[in-house]
Amino acid sequence: MIATTSRPAPSATPADRQVLRALLSRPCPAVMGVLNITPDSFSDGGQFIAPQSALAQARRLITEGADIIDIGAESTRPYGAQPVTADEELQRLRPVLADVVSLGVPVSIDSMKSAVVAWALDAGASIANDIWGLQRDPDMAKLVAARHSPVIVMHNRDRVEADIDIMKDMAAFFARSLEIADKAGISRENIVLDPGIGFGKTPEQSMTALARLDELGAFGLPLLVGASRKRFIGSVSPSEPQQRLGGSIAAHLIAARGGARIIRTHDVAETVQALRVTAAIEDRR
Repeated sequence: MIATTSRPAPSATPADRQVLRALLSRPCPAVMGVLNITPDSFSDGGQFIAPQSALAQARRLITEGADIIDIGAESTRPYGAQPVTADEELQRLRPVLADVVSLGVPVSIDSMKSAVVAWALDAGASIANDIWGLQRDPDMAKLVAARHSPVIVMHNRDRVEADIDIMKDMAAFFARSLEIADKAGISRENIVLDPGIGFGKTPEQSMTALARLDELGAFGLPLLVGASRKRFIGSVSPSEPQQRLGGSIAAHLIAARGGARIIRTHDVAETVQALRVTAAIEDRR
């Protein structure tokens, strides 16, 4: 059994949290680079599962301007992902995570399992990224509170329902997540909300979430958006995931205008350039 909250850990130091707050306070959104060490992720499955390839990709993302590296060892794609055990996730992470942490940028661990997140925080990751918003693993909120770790709380649904009001659903979901966080003792300054583009949503609902992102500002918390290469882009302009760079950038620029403070992307260099040029132009208004 992997320990979660039973012992102190060196993770999520005050310096880590200050770095995250500094990133969130900049005029231009921070950019989170995606590092999937999985065989079946929807866009880049299998490309970086070898430790040497994963480390090389992490270095490349940082060189391209990534402020945070988000590392995941289980595919969480909305359709057809194969669930894996915590032990299998850890087998993928152990040869990679410490080396990625040593590159010097904050690392978030993308996992829905508190046991995996606990190990990753012990190994130097700074941020927990939970695609079920503290609502799936009953130990996740306690773990995050005990480690004083920043946490990304993502909206998700078990099934797609085209006839629901997705904004009301997100508001209710986040209200439940924040209640769980409050009861566990998670500081609000450590919480980032993610609308979960593509997760439990029709393409139309994903676009609605992006178009109305500013409504989530009512929670008073930073927002993260990851629209990179998502299926809704292909519904507008038929394309394979690797052919959706233009749509990804368009979605992320709209997200930044709607208040997103972190953009999660596979294509770091192009996203950084787009955000910087947009900010430079808007400064001339």
